[in-house]
Amino acid sequence: MKKALIQLHIAVFLAGFTAILGKKIMLNEGLLVWFRLLITVITLGAILYFRKQLKQIPVRDMWKIFGVGTIVAIHWVTFYGSVKYANISVALVCFSGTGFFTAFFEPLILKRRISWIEVLLGLMAIAGIYIIFDFHPQYKVGVIFGIISAMGSSLFPIFNKRLLIVYSPKILTLYELGGGLLALSFLVPLYLVKFPATYYLPTSSDWLWLLVLAWLCTVLSFDLQLNALKKVSAFTANLTYNLEPVYGIILAFIFFKENENLHREFYFGVVLILLAVVLQMLRIRQQYKQRN
Repeated sequence: MKKALIQLHIAVFLAGFTAILGKKIMLNEGLLVWFRLLITVITLGAILYFRKQLKQIPVRDMWKIFGVGTIVAIHWVTFYGSVKYANISVALVCFSGTGFFTAFFEPLILKRRISWIEVLLGLMAIAGIYIIFDFHPQYKVGVIFGIISAMGSSLFPIFNKRLLIVYSPKILTLYELGGGLLALSFLVPLYLVKFPATYYLPTSSDWLWLLVLAWLCTVLSFDLQLNALKKVSAFTANLTYNLEPVYGIILAFIFFKENENLHREFYFGVVLILLAVVLQMLRIRQQYKQRN
C-alpha cells in the first residue's frame, strides 16, 4: 500500500507539470493532444515490442479499452483548452472537482452504495475551487472546459479498475491511448472548425516540450498511476490527484508569475484540498490496518 501511494504521488507531480507544458506548447489544444498521443503510442509500442511484451487483446475488450482511451483524449483536450482559454491556475482549480464527480460516478457505475464521507471529502475539494479563484467573465470558456475535463478524469480510473484485473498497465495504456489517437483523428478536424488553430505543425520548441510531455508526463506517469490503482480505490486515486492543482499552481507561480492574479483566499482553498486528501489517506490507512 505504501509503495502504491508513493507511485501515485509521483504520477500526480508529473501530471501537475503537464499544465506548464500545455502553456509552453503553442499548438491548438486538439492538435497538441493528437501529437502527444502519437509520440506516446509510438514510444510505448516500440518499448513493448523490443521487450517482447506486446500482446494482442480480444476484440470483445478492444472496444471497451478504446472507449476509455477516448475519454482520456477528451479529458486532455478540454484540460488544455482550459489552460489556453483561461490560465493554468483556473484549469487546475477546476480539476479539483474530480473527487466530487467520482463520489457519484463510481457507485453508479460499479453499482455500490454511495459513501457520504467520500461525497463530503469531494465537496471540500469543490469548496476549494470557489475559494481559490475569483473567476472572472473572461474565463468562462476556460471554466467550462475545466469542468468537462474534471468529469472525464473521474471516469478514467473507474473503468480502468476492472480492466487492470486482466491486463498489465503498459499494455492497457498502449491500447487506450491508441484508441484515443484513433478517436481524435476523426474528432480534431471537427473540433478545429469551432476552435481554429493558428498553425498546424509543431515548431522545434513545440517538439521539445511534446517529447517531455509524452515520455515523462504520459508514459511514466500512466505506468505509475495504473500500478497504484491495483492497490488503491478509484476515489482515492482521484482525490489524491487533487494535489495536481497544488503542484501545478506552484509551478505556474515560478514559470509564469500567476500568483499576481490570485487572492489571499487561495491559501485557504489549498488547505481545504490538502485536508480532504489527508483525511482520505488516514481512512485508507485505518481500513488497511483493520483488514490485516
